[in-house]
Amino acid sequence: MNQLKLRLQLEQFFLEDIGDRDVTSDLIFGNRRDGEIVFLAKENGIFCGEEIIRTGFSLLDPASKVEMFTRDGALIESGQRLATVSGNISALLKGERVVLNLIQRMSGIATKTREAVSILNSDHTKICDTRKTTPGLRMFEKYAVTCGGGYNHRFGLYDAVMIKDNHIAFAGSITNAVATVKETLGHMVKIEVETETKEQVIEAVKAGVDVIMFDNRHPDEIKAWKKYVPEHIITEASGGITLENLAAYRDTGVDYISLGFLTHTIKSLDISVKVNVF
Repeated sequence: MNQLKLRLQLEQFFLEDIGDRDVTSDLIFGNRRDGEIVFLAKENGIFCGEEIIRTGFSLLDPASKVEMFTRDGALIESGQRLATVSGNISALLKGERVVLNLIQRMSGIATKTREAVSILNSDHTKICDTRKTTPGLRMFEKYAVTCGGGYNHRFGLYDAVMIKDNHIAFAGSITNAVATVKETLGHMVKIEVETETKEQVIEAVKAGVDVIMFDNRHPDEIKAWKKYVPEHIITEASGGITLENLAAYRDTGVDYISLGFLTHTIKSLDISVKVNVF
């Protein structure tokens, strides 16, 4: 993760929660006492969030000390100790909820991604995410996908051309849309086109795109249409793919399968924080 962006976003998250002060912790403890908290797993899954713990508490208390007992992408089990953080008690209590919320969600995404990768069980096809992320949390959620063994699709509207059905409708055709883009596009940016028919696949190939997406297509359709796509063009399947039917796409031969549910339909992994009283 971008460390500058990480610090900036964590600062904003803390400001949202703390406001002018933590009335409860500041009045009871002030800056006079140190303590320790422990992060514990309450269910099995894939951990994600080491830098959230380290950076988050260092922002609130530069003298705080973090000891990690796991790493991003590692399998964790219920009851396992994940990390301890020692420092000013008031700072620990101010930071625990924001940090916990983030690592629970990120670990939930990493866990779901690992499940999808395992179900697909392919040496060729890779699982990737989409732009269906929580506003403000895209960097965190996409990082979590990589910790689960997945890959990242584009991060936003700015880093790749993706010509969808509405673009095609307004432009008149795939050929027109791609040609217009190529008039001014730099050579470092890829062009992807969504296709829904065999004719659109053939048109996209002739237009010279970099990536062809088979949008909401049955595995049998994808296998049949992929024969029209030369090896140098990357292929992707997306739309209507769930954990229940994912395995059916294993033999389609596509390079990527993008899954929106990795980030938009997620149950956070259950992690808790306990106090160590000396």
